[in-house]
Order: sequence, then C-alpha cells, then structure tokens
Amino acid sequence: MKFGLPEGPDTTGRIIKICILAVGGQGGGVLSGWVTDVAQRAGWHVQSTSVAGVAQRTGATIYYVEMLPRDPERPNDHPVLSLSPSPGDVDILIAAELAEAGRAVLRGFVTPDRTTLIASSHRMLAVSEKIVPGDGRADSDTVSRRAGEAARRLIHFDMEAMAKKAGSVVSASLFGALAGSGELPFSREQFEATIKAGGKGTEASLAAFALAYDRAAGGEAPAAASETKAKHGEGTVLPKSLKRGWEALSARAAALPQPVREMAEPGLRKVVDFLDLAYGEDYLSELERLVAADSEAESYTFSREAAKYIANAMVYDDIIRVADVKTRPGRSQRVRDEVRLGKSQTLATTEYFHPRMEEMVGLMPAGLGAALEARPKMMKTFNRFIDRGRRIRTDTIFGFGMLWTIGGLRRWRRGLLRHKVEAAHMREWLQLAEAERGRDYALGVEVLKCRRLIKGYSDTHARGHSKFDKVLGCLPMLRDRGDAADWVRRLREAALADADGVALDGAIKTVRSFADDSGKLAG
Repeated sequence: MKFGLPEGPDTTGRIIKICILAVGGQGGGVLSGWVTDVAQRAGWHVQSTSVAGVAQRTGATIYYVEMLPRDPERPNDHPVLSLSPSPGDVDILIAAELAEAGRAVLRGFVTPDRTTLIASSHRMLAVSEKIVPGDGRADSDTVSRRAGEAARRLIHFDMEAMAKKAGSVVSASLFGALAGSGELPFSREQFEATIKAGGKGTEASLAAFALAYDRAAGGEAPAAASETKAKHGEGTVLPKSLKRGWEALSARAAALPQPVREMAEPGLRKVVDFLDLAYGEDYLSELERLVAADSEAESYTFSREAAKYIANAMVYDDIIRVADVKTRPGRSQRVRDEVRLGKSQTLATTEYFHPRMEEMVGLMPAGLGAALEARPKMMKTFNRFIDRGRRIRTDTIFGFGMLWTIGGLRRWRRGLLRHKVEAAHMREWLQLAEAERGRDYALGVEVLKCRRLIKGYSDTHARGHSKFDKVLGCLPMLRDRGDAADWVRRLREAALADADGVALDGAIKTVRSFADDSGKLAG
C-alpha cells in the first residue's frame, strides 16, 4: 500500500496567490469580491478569505484570494486552496495605502523573485503616527524605495486622488491598476463586466478604474484631483463695513520684509478670523516692533519665526474656538463630502467633548474666574460634575444651537480669564526670547520655536505647557555655552518625540550632567 499525493500533473505552479491589505472605508471587501468574481466569470477555481484587523489604523484587514484555471481533462476536480497568505508565497500584493505596503514588506509577503506590489502612494496616518506630539509620520520616500527593492515589480501612484476625482473610492482604482498591470490573464472587458454587475455606483467606479488602468498600463498620467478643484482661500469675503479695515491691515503686512511677510500674511488671516480686525492690528504692531529691532544681515530670521509663533500663541484653543469651528458651514460641507452623502440621505453628526473645570473657569470673566481658580477645594468639587466626556448631536436644533451660542462668545474674549492668562504668557515668552536674542541671536530664535510645544486644549494643552516649561527651565544651564541654541533645539525635539515625555526627561538629565561637571571644574 502506498501513501502520498495522488498521481497526476502538478498544478500548484499555476495557482495565483493575491493578498489585499486595506482598512475600514477603503473598500477592501469590495475589491476582494471583484477579484473573485472576475476569476469565476472566466471559469477558474477561486477561493477568498479575510482576517479582520484589530481596529481602524491599528491593523489592516487581510483579504486573500487563490485562483487557478480549470483543467479540461479533470473538470470535476475541487482543489484544496490555502486560507491565508504565507511569507514568500504571494504573487500579487495590493495595498490600499503606502504604509500598508511597507508593513507587507516587513512581514515577508513581498519578495523580489516573485511578488508584484500594487500600492496607492497616498497616506492615511496610523494612530501611532498621530499620537506623537511632533511629526510622527513615517518617511514615505523611504517606504517607497524599500518597497521597490523588495518587490519583483512595483506599481504605485496616488490611486486615492484618482478615485476622488472620479467620485469613487480607492478600491476601484486598485482594481484598475491590477487590470492594467497585466498580471492576471483576463481582458479589460472582463474586469469592467465585474464592476457593471455590481449596479450601485457603477459609473463612478468605472471612471476610477479607467484612470488607474491607463496609468498602470503605461498611458499618460492623469491630472491630479487637486488640480480640478477650485482653489480655496484666494480671497477674503468681508462686509463693506470691514473691508476697508482689512485692506489697511493687508497693506501693513505687505510692507514687511519679504522673509517676514511670508509668515505674517497667513498669520494675520488666522488672527483676524479668531477674533476681529483690532486683534489683527495688535498682531501687526507686535511684528513691526520686532522687525525694527531685527537685522537684515540675519535675514530677519527672528522676526520670521515670531510671525509664525505669535499668531499661534494669539489663536489658542479654548472651548469657544472648538465650538465655533464645529458649527461653521464649511466644516459641515467637508464632512458631507467625505462621507459622500447622497441626495436622499441625511447626516447625523455627534461631536465629542471632554472639558475640565479649568476650561470652564477660563470662560468666566477674568476676576470671577481667578477668584474661583484660587479655591482648590471648590475647583475639585465642581470638577466632579464637569470632567467627563460629552456627546453632542449637532444635527439637532438643541445641540447645534448650544455650540453656536458658545462659539458666539468670541466677541467677549478679551474680558475672559483664559485670554488674560494666554496674553500674559505670550508676553513673558516674547520678553525671554528677546532677552536671549540680545546675548545669542540663534538662541533667541530657538526660544521662539519652543512655542510649538503648546497646542490643543484640556489635557493636551496642559502636557504641552509642562514640556515648554521644562525645556526653557534648562536655559540657565545652557546660556553661557557656545552650543546653547543647538541644545535647546535638541530638547524641543525630544519633547516632541513622544507624548509621555520620556525622551525629554532623558535629554534633561544629559544637560544636568554636563552642567554639574562644569560646576565641579569651576570649583
């Protein structure tokens, strides 16, 4: 008696193995269904499976398809196909965005002797990239280069932009790139027939498919989707009563030195949008004062950075600003566009808030808020009722009206406690930067840049303030060193490296170590 594989030709070499990586909203399931359907229409054996990721942006869903042509001599065979991909054993890997392609390379699914990698070059930031206080994005150029080195063939371009241009989703563009690659032995008509069989959204899907097919097949690159859209923000629409004042402020900004003007003009728009024209005048007056004391020989670097970070300091995130932004018509339209709201559909929107007692006190008149803030026990008592997550339905009259009313408090900002605190802090920061500039120009510039550490509101704002104080608290230990500016830059970058401040604490220990050594040598 013999045991083993049945006699007959080996068909395993003809199996085509396709792995698709996508997250929620990218249409990975639809794409997997299309790939399966086109093979079935051609009379092939095909099997598809999927393994769901942990959650959106923390784990992609893996869709796996195996297919092989039917053997005319063995029409009743039912081959046993694999349920999941194996490293080094994938013919075509499709990634719905660039980082997923990189992860596939790291997991060994992409090999230079076998795998064709089809990936959209756009990015959807992962949670791990978003939580970094600074720029936590992975380097797209590095990912693209490594993917090209790891794959037998790499097809990648911005398929998301193509899909948006056609009014579809990226799965249709990926399907077009797969068809245009020529890696599957099916005609363009067979691929298109699969899309047409879906019914809903056929025209948009076919348009996205065609754009990607032509690009992958070596045709002319289509115009970027962004080029077809009207440019926003090219003009500021104001009532006639305010137009003259805005034009006067714009003329003052245009009179600043070129390096400063590049930052001052967007800064002015930001500041005026936050409050009013008088606030914009305060911003320009501060800049003009700094420019007068700056040096053209230094390319006005100090004033240029000040133009950026003073605007950020003046436009702080409080409850009023958050409510104002969430109730603007432009935001509502953007959400509708992103979810592709149909004419017969309605949109239900829930906004999430988590204010603390400190934010509520900041909304009070300066005197009252300061008196309450000076009573810790009372603050703690009230905080039990305030410090909790809240969900507000802005598609209802009550929810939207409440946020709209809070946003309308902006006209009284100057008299509120939060504004008083932010204005005082900005003055102290600027005075410190100017004082350091007098001793060391580069150090003064780095002190200005430290304002980048302060952002957001509630707990995010508190953590940023803490890091800001820690970094600038090292100035006395650095001030007399020739590399003081470089060390402040290193400390700031360490503060931006992680949310918990572990890297910053380590950098501060290093500064203290050489400061202690200097003290011993001086003694």
